[in-house]
Amino acid sequence: MMEISGLPVELWRLILSYLHLPDLGRCSLVCKAWYELILSLDNTRWRQLCLGCTECRHPNWPNQPEVEPPSWREAFKQHYIASKTWTKNAQDFESSTCFYVFRRRKDRHVLHVGQGCEFETFRAALASASAYDRVVLLPGVYEEQSEIPLKVPVEIVGQGKLGDVALLVSIDQHCPTARLCNLVLMPAWFTPVVYKTTSGHVQLDNCNFENGQLQVHAPGTCQVKFCTFTQSSLHFHSVALGLLEHCEFVGSENASVTIEGLPSSERNWACRHLTTLAKSHSVLSQPADPALCNVVRWDSWGGPPARTVRTCEIVVGGDQSLLPASKTQLVREKAGEEEVEVNSSPYPAKEGEAMTLEADSSDSELSTSSENEADDRSTYGLSYRAHGLSHMLAQVIHSRPQTSGLTTLQRDLELRTLEQELQRDKEAQALASSLQGCLIQKCLFRDGKGGVFVCSQGRARLEGSVFRDLTYAVRCIQNSKIIMLKNDIHHCKASGIFLRLAAGGLIADNNVHSNSEAGVDIRKGANPLILCNRIHSGLRSGIVVLGNGKGIIRSNQIYGNKEAGIYILYNGNPIVSGNHIFQGLAAGIAVNENGRGHIIENVIRENQWGGADIRRGGDPVLRGNLICCGYSDGVVVGERGKGLIEGNTIYGNKGCGVWIMSSSLPHVTNNRIGHNSIYGVAVFCRKDDGEDYLASHGGNENFNEEGEAASWDDLDSEDEHSASRHPVSVALVESNSISHNGAAGLYVKSSEALNIIANAIHANRDSGVAVFQSSQLTRIANNSISCNSLGGVLVDSQARVELRGNGIYDNSSHGIASKGDGVIIENDIIGNRGCGLRLFQTADMKGCYFASQRPSEIPRVLCPRGRSDTEVC
Repeated sequence: MMEISGLPVELWRLILSYLHLPDLGRCSLVCKAWYELILSLDNTRWRQLCLGCTECRHPNWPNQPEVEPPSWREAFKQHYIASKTWTKNAQDFESSTCFYVFRRRKDRHVLHVGQGCEFETFRAALASASAYDRVVLLPGVYEEQSEIPLKVPVEIVGQGKLGDVALLVSIDQHCPTARLCNLVLMPAWFTPVVYKTTSGHVQLDNCNFENGQLQVHAPGTCQVKFCTFTQSSLHFHSVALGLLEHCEFVGSENASVTIEGLPSSERNWACRHLTTLAKSHSVLSQPADPALCNVVRWDSWGGPPARTVRTCEIVVGGDQSLLPASKTQLVREKAGEEEVEVNSSPYPAKEGEAMTLEADSSDSELSTSSENEADDRSTYGLSYRAHGLSHMLAQVIHSRPQTSGLTTLQRDLELRTLEQELQRDKEAQALASSLQGCLIQKCLFRDGKGGVFVCSQGRARLEGSVFRDLTYAVRCIQNSKIIMLKNDIHHCKASGIFLRLAAGGLIADNNVHSNSEAGVDIRKGANPLILCNRIHSGLRSGIVVLGNGKGIIRSNQIYGNKEAGIYILYNGNPIVSGNHIFQGLAAGIAVNENGRGHIIENVIRENQWGGADIRRGGDPVLRGNLICCGYSDGVVVGERGKGLIEGNTIYGNKGCGVWIMSSSLPHVTNNRIGHNSIYGVAVFCRKDDGEDYLASHGGNENFNEEGEAASWDDLDSEDEHSASRHPVSVALVESNSISHNGAAGLYVKSSEALNIIANAIHANRDSGVAVFQSSQLTRIANNSISCNSLGGVLVDSQARVELRGNGIYDNSSHGIASKGDGVIIENDIIGNRGCGLRLFQTADMKGCYFASQRPSEIPRVLCPRGRSDTEVC
C-alpha cells in the first residue's frame, strides 16, 4: 500500500471517491493516517453512498431534508446496521455473551420473483423460503387473492427505485421476525389490512403504504423507518414497544396512528433492541437550541402583528420595591415552587416607548405642599408616622431592594428551560425518561383528519415530529398517557392537543401555534403536566381547561392568541405558574363559568384586555403574579366573580389596576397596584356589555368536541375547592399598596357593600378614595391615605360610608369632603392643603375625628369661610 505522503491529499480524496463500501472499509484498517483520510470523505463519498442507497432516504427526511446531518458516514452506518438488526432473535440474545450487530448465516439464499425468474408469484417464493432468506421482487405489480401467512423469518425487498414494486396483499406474520424494504404496499380487495403481526417483530424500511392498515398486537413489536402512509393508518393494540422514525402520514380519513390498551407485560426479543434505539435517537439526548429559550419575537412567525406592539422593558437596578414580600411561602410549599423575591418599581411610559422601572421619582414631587405649609404641619401634635400603616407607606416611599433581591428578580423573570424543570421536578423527570407503548420520532403528519389517537390506557411518546393542516394533532383519552417533546403543531382545524377522561402525561418544549381552536384542550378530569411550550398565534385561546380538567401549566410562553391565553371554566382547576403570557388579543388569563385554579407567579403583560379576567362564578387563587403593561385593566372581576387576589404586582396598565363589579365577591389583598393610567382599584355597579365582552374575550369558543353536543354530567363531581382561603361575604380590599395611579387610588360606584381595610393609598393623581352612589355601606377603615393630587376621601351624595381609624395626610385638597351619609370615627386627618373635613349641606355625617383638637361631635352649623379644621357648607 502506498504511503499517503506520496500524493496530495486532494488527489487521494478524488481517487478514493470511486471506491465501493467494502474497499473503503479495508482502507480504513491500514493505519491511523488512512483511517483519518477515509473519515475526511464525509461530504463527498460517504454522502454519495448514503443518498444513493435505495433502502434509505435522506437522514433528516421528511421534516428537514434540506438540513445535512452532522456526519454522512455516521448516518450511512446507522442505515446499514438497521438493515441487519432484524435478524436477531430471542435465542441469540439469551445464548450470546457479547453484543453483536448480526450473525452471518452461510446458508442464507436469495430468491428472485418476477417474470423469467425461478418464482413467478410472491406466494410461491414464500412457500419455498427458508429462515432468513432474502426474497427480491423485480419491478412489477404482485397481487394475491387471499391472506398470506408468514411462517418463517424472511427479508422481502423490492428491486429498483421505490415505486417500481407494488404488492397488493394481506400478510399475517406468525414468525419471530421479518423485514420489508423498498415496497409499495396496498390492500387486497377483501380486507383493508395490509400487514398484521400478533407475536413477532417486523421491520419496515423505505416503504409506501397506500389506503391500507398496519396492525401490531401484543406481544408483537415493530420498527418502521422512512415510510410513507398515504390515506393509511397504524393500529397498536397493547403493544409493549413500537418505534416509528422518519415517517410521513398524509391524507388520513381518521387517526393516522391509533394506540389502544395498556402496554403488555409480555415482551418479545426486540423490546431491548428498540429501547436502545429510542434512547440513542431521543431529542433529549440532543443539545437544546438556545434561541428557543428566549421570548419569541413576533416577526419570527410570519411577520409583524397587525397592531403596534407595546414594549415593556424591565430594567433592574436601583429600583424601588413594588412587589410585596408576599405570603407566598404557603404556595411554594403546596405547589413546589422555589422562593421568589421580586422587587421593582414601574413608572409609566408613553405609548410606543419602552417602559423602564426606575426609582428616579420622589414623592416630594407629587406632594404640592409648600415649605411654609410643611413648617406649619410640624406644629401638629400627632405625627402621621404614628399610624399603624406607616410601615407600608414608608415601604412605598423609601424602600430599596438589596443586591440579593435584584439578583433574584433577574433570575426569576426568566423562563426556566426544560432541562431546569426536569432537574427540579422528579415527576416530570420520570415521565420524560419513560419508554412504553408507541414511540414516534421525527415524523410528519399532514393534510388529514387526525394525527395520533391514544385511548383505553394506551401509552405513547412523540418526539421531534411535525403535525400540520390536520383536524387535530393529538387526542388522548380514557386514562391514557402521552409524552410529547419538541414537536411542532400548527394549522389544525380544531384543537392541536386534546386531552379528556382522566388522560395525563407530559407535554414539554413543543411549538403549538396557528390552530383554529385551542392550542391545548384539557377537560373531563384530564391532568397533564405542560412545561416549557410555546403556544401562540392561535385563532382562539392558547390553553383551555374545562369540565373538571386539571393539569400543571408551568414555564410556558403563551402569546399572540386571539382569545384568552389561558381560559378556565366549568370547574376547570389547573395550577398555572411561572408562565409568560403576553401580547394576547384578549385577556391573559380568563376564569369563567365556575372555573377555579391556582394562578401563581406568572408574568402577564401587554394583553389587549384584562391581564386576568374573572367572571360568572370564577373563583381562582391569583397570587404573586406580575400583571403589567396591558392595554386595558390589570385584573377584572366581573359579574359574580370571586377569588383570592393576593400578593400581585399590577402596574403600568392603560386601564385600571383592578376593576371590580359590585355583584362580585373578590378578596383583594396584599397587592402592589401602581402607575396604572386610570384608577388603582375601581368598583362599579353597572353591568358590562356581556355580548361584546365575550366576543372579544373568547366567550364564543367552541367547547364541543368536533361539533357534537356538549355534556356536563360530571361537572359537580369531586370538588377540591380551595380558591378563597378566607371566604368573604362582602367584597374585601385590604392591605394593598395603591399608588401613583392616573386617577383616584380607589373609586367606588357600587350598589353592594364593600370593605376597604388597611390599605396604603398614596400619591395618586386624583383623590385617594372616591365614593359615588354607594347605596350599601362602604366601610373604609385603618387605611393610610396620603399625598394624593386631590383630596384624601371624597364621598358623593347618595353614598353611605363608615370612615374609621384612617390616617389621611398631606393630600392636595381636603382630607375628607362629603355630601353623603355615614360616620367618621377616630381618623387622623393631618396636613392636608384644604380642610381637614369638609361637609356639604346634603351630608349626614356623625362621629369624631382627630386633628388639632380633641374628638368632638361634628356640629351641623355653617363655619366661617376660609381654612379650618372642619367646614360645613
